[in-house]
Amino acid sequence: MEFFELHPVTPQLRYINKAVEVLKNGGVIIYPTDTVYGIGCDIYNKEALDRVYQIKHEAGTKLFSFICPDLKDISKYAKVSDYAYKTMKKLLPGPYTFVLPAAKEVPKKLWSKRKTVGIRIPDHKIALLLAKELGNPIVSTSVTNRKGDVLFNPDEIKIIFNTQVDLMLASGALEGKPSSIIDLSKEKPKVLREGAGDISAFASY
Repeated sequence: MEFFELHPVTPQLRYINKAVEVLKNGGVIIYPTDTVYGIGCDIYNKEALDRVYQIKHEAGTKLFSFICPDLKDISKYAKVSDYAYKTMKKLLPGPYTFVLPAAKEVPKKLWSKRKTVGIRIPDHKIALLLAKELGNPIVSTSVTNRKGDVLFNPDEIKIIFNTQVDLMLASGALEGKPSSIIDLSKEKPKVLREGAGDISAFASY
């Protein structure tokens, strides 16, 4: 595994470009977000996606969310109501995963049984630059150990995943919680997981 330490605010573009090259070639990477470290690949590379499932010791039915660089092209990947768009515009970028009806552009492996997908736009320069430079969304699933505990320390992650992923972009220890998951696929929002981020706006539903 290649390992690079990046500045969280002004990340070195040469390392971003190396990671993008790995993603374009069907590789799997670890990268920082505004909550925890994520394991990711290009959502359109089936072999890479299968590798992520193996690394996570998950059955193919486990749902992974994915990162988009901004809301500009969101309608390519999900069906977004006016209410959902306004809600996301207020809270993103931020530590939220929004569940929305899937658009046909998204591989069905990432759809839930209800034909929804989870979308993230994290408030972290490195994650957003990766998705922007790749030109495709990136799978986002928390880096965990075999027990399912989230790992925050890049040195520990490096030791455990050294032979499992192709490249890691580190940006210090991340002590956040996983993202809050908000379902916006129906008329009323529903909090599916309370994690990082203020969810008081949804308390009245």
